[in-house]
Amino acid sequence: MRSHHQKRIILSVLGFLTVALPLKAVDVQDTKFLTQPAISRTRIAFVYANDLWVADLDGRNVRRLTTDLGIESVPSFSPDGAAIAFSGQYDGNTDVYIIPAAGGVPKRLTWHPSLDIVQGFAPDGKAILFASQRQTSSNRYLQLFTVPVEGGFPEMLKIPQAYRAAFSPDGTKIAYNPNADAFLQWKGYRGGLNSVVWIVKMDDLSLEKIPQPEGRSNDPNPM
Repeated sequence: MRSHHQKRIILSVLGFLTVALPLKAVDVQDTKFLTQPAISRTRIAFVYANDLWVADLDGRNVRRLTTDLGIESVPSFSPDGAAIAFSGQYDGNTDVYIIPAAGGVPKRLTWHPSLDIVQGFAPDGKAILFASQRQTSSNRYLQLFTVPVEGGFPEMLKIPQAYRAAFSPDGTKIAYNPNADAFLQWKGYRGGLNSVVWIVKMDDLSLEKIPQPEGRSNDPNPM
């Protein structure tokens, strides 16, 4: 049996916790840490707790698409909204996968040991755009590739380096950031690796740089 002295200590600790840590009801309407949203005409896809989830546009009918121990990231809807491409960290590596938006088994599309980071679909929905270091001479930059949704060997685009990119709706141009986001490491960064948006025409590879204010800025996530 506990001694009288032990009981007094326990009651004192419980009394302190009651004052210092008041009970608060869980707010089920305030779920936090939902990240990397993607949207189609009828659904929203997002990452929560390193898994993929989907919901209707009004937030209803929330469904979990993946349950693997690995990390799923950067979801992107196909043009018709029927499928979602994402980067999955399965079997110790990050590769490109595709899964039906209504649920199903993910299909693996890339197999290289380099990281393959999904950027989105080609406008016709037949291929997935992703960034990878698989053919670079160092680990300081990435390049763009496409891989067919039905499977096949990835094809590298004729762009020297790109960290993040998106096709125009007609597929004739790509807007992209050549470099990674340096401002994540150095707050307010305005040096030579600041994030800029370039637009490349796929037919002749001509470039247009989006203007920036004097003194530069950081312009990531082109769409």
